[in-house]
Amino acid sequence: MSPLSVNLYLAATFLILSTRVDATSLGAKHARIIGGEESNVGEYTFSAAIYVQTNDSKFFCGGSLLNHDWIITSGNCVYNAVLFTIQLGSVYLNGENGNRQTVATSDYVLHPQFNPDTIENDIGLIKLRMSITFTQYIQPIYFPTNDLQDGQSVTSVGWGQTSDYDSELSNYLSYVSTSVLSNAECRIFYGNQITDNMVCVEGNYNEGICNGDNGSPLIEPYMNRYHMLGGIASFISGNGCESTDPSGYTRVFPYREWITSVINS
Repeated sequence: MSPLSVNLYLAATFLILSTRVDATSLGAKHARIIGGEESNVGEYTFSAAIYVQTNDSKFFCGGSLLNHDWIITSGNCVYNAVLFTIQLGSVYLNGENGNRQTVATSDYVLHPQFNPDTIENDIGLIKLRMSITFTQYIQPIYFPTNDLQDGQSVTSVGWGQTSDYDSELSNYLSYVSTSVLSNAECRIFYGNQITDNMVCVEGNYNEGICNGDNGSPLIEPYMNRYHMLGGIASFISGNGCESTDPSGYTRVFPYREWITSVINS
């Protein structure tokens, strides 16, 4: 691999490997996504907390509920997985919550052209064993009607780390406002490995995703009261979460036909 390939691959791998967690030792309520704020109960009702188990590791990812039966996340989050334990309906990872539904499954579909070295086609779908029941606190995210535009305001959501120096996940779902960079701007940081199916976002300073946010949604406002899925958290800079380097996502719009064919099959 080229130095750029190695750097981008290691950055994305770090996003996963650093999230190996003991589910009983998560961070405190007031921990936040880098530079973010705590979400309101019932605000991001599509958010899925995903505990992933492979044959030799356990780690945490985010995801989004697409419908009664499917969750969308990153390819890295399903790659070689043997079991998913998924929480829906709660902004908290720990603690009693009557709104939470917890499900387990081992069924997933990884994009057939996913490349773990270059992170191209970093998208995967998880099939629930039993259809989830929608409630006031569990609702699907809307499918994108158009691709993300340069300069567009978007929101990053997740339970990931809040600091390069604190490896614990946030116990509370957090969000931060970011804006879409052009791919030309993104290539200044990551080189030509950034493809048309990827997108970078940045905040006013160092706001963005961190370890544990892999697979989490990048959302756009829709009809003033709903949320539309624009991207899926994919990679961070090798310089760390708190650097001013942009956060990397997989664009969802180019994969609409693939997603539809899988979930309707």
